Amino acid sequence: MQPHDDALPLRTLGRSGITVPAVGVGCWGIGGPGENLGLPMGWSTGSDEAVAVAGLEAAWQAGARLFDTADVYGLGRSERLLGHLVARVPRKDIVLVSKVGYFAGTAEHGFEPRHMRRQLEQTLDNLRTDRLDVYFLHHSAFGDRDRWLHGAVEAMRSFQAGGLIGSVGMRGPHRFALDRLTTSPYERDDKIARFQVVFDQVRPDVLAVRDNLLCPPARSEGIFAFARQHHVGVLVNKPFAQGLLTGSYDPARMPVFGPGDHRSRKRWFSPQAVAVINEGLDRLRRLVGPHRQDLVRICLWSCLDRYAHAVVLAGFTRPEHVRTNLAAVSAGPPHPTVIAEAREVMAGVQAALDAQGQVFVDEAGQP
Repeated sequence: MQPHDDALPLRTLGRSGITVPAVGVGCWGIGGPGENLGLPMGWSTGSDEAVAVAGLEAAWQAGARLFDTADVYGLGRSERLLGHLVARVPRKDIVLVSKVGYFAGTAEHGFEPRHMRRQLEQTLDNLRTDRLDVYFLHHSAFGDRDRWLHGAVEAMRSFQAGGLIGSVGMRGPHRFALDRLTTSPYERDDKIARFQVVFDQVRPDVLAVRDNLLCPPARSEGIFAFARQHHVGVLVNKPFAQGLLTGSYDPARMPVFGPGDHRSRKRWFSPQAVAVINEGLDRLRRLVGPHRQDLVRICLWSCLDRYAHAVVLAGFTRPEHVRTNLAAVSAGPPHPTVIAEAREVMAGVQAALDAQGQVFVDEAGQP
């Protein structure tokens, strides 16, 4: 398959040394619906196989080179779909990222070292490759008294030594999925302190960080300053707040999220909340332009503006989404004053959500 040479800016992911276009492809959505740990963790409105593969091929042809997936996305389905693309392009030209930890199968824990090795082998089979460029620890819950932390780190180092993975990744400050349901907000550990403890043990090359125009500025500034201090790369996920920032939802006609769809358990997908967000999007459109691609551009570049060694991950359900996402980055950044004004507009939206009691708390504290 011949790639199209697009004018995508390049970014180097910190000390990993990996240089890729500034926008990568997030492959969570194409995994479809899924249940794990007794929770819905997928997308019931995901693409069918042919559409998903067409979207991946469109991304490659438009210049995307980094593709991000995980073993738990569709319980292997996302990896297998991505494997169709991997089999058709030069391996040296594609950067593959996957994750381990949430899908435990029949193992005692997702980070049991022998289970991690089995999962890595399955991931490599699914992706039709012999190595990953970045392998992430998908969460920071390592069991009682961190029982599995040391073994997980040692497993990652052994994978590196064996040439099975290039760089090690870990999540930025976040909540383990089950903790959000089983632990009162007043009893939860400090996720910033927890992140620091795990970071010191793992010593990752790349962080996965949630950031978008609805995230609190202080939180975003803090984690990117940390990344800069430690010279680690950052993969920024959920730049569109899962479609909330691109006007994908109408409060009068909200979709019915089927079984296995994580949105069914998140309060920010209520009609009341979407109405508040859409009012903010109307103000944002007056600033950046009236079309969906205008919103896509400000969403992606507001993330890329945070840090010179960050790459933003954009998901998709249709090939035209991929083309719009990559074209928005190829177009170059809006003026810094526009980015600052956009952040101010959406900070007002967040304040309005707080005032109405619609505080959307998930693993990172915001959508």
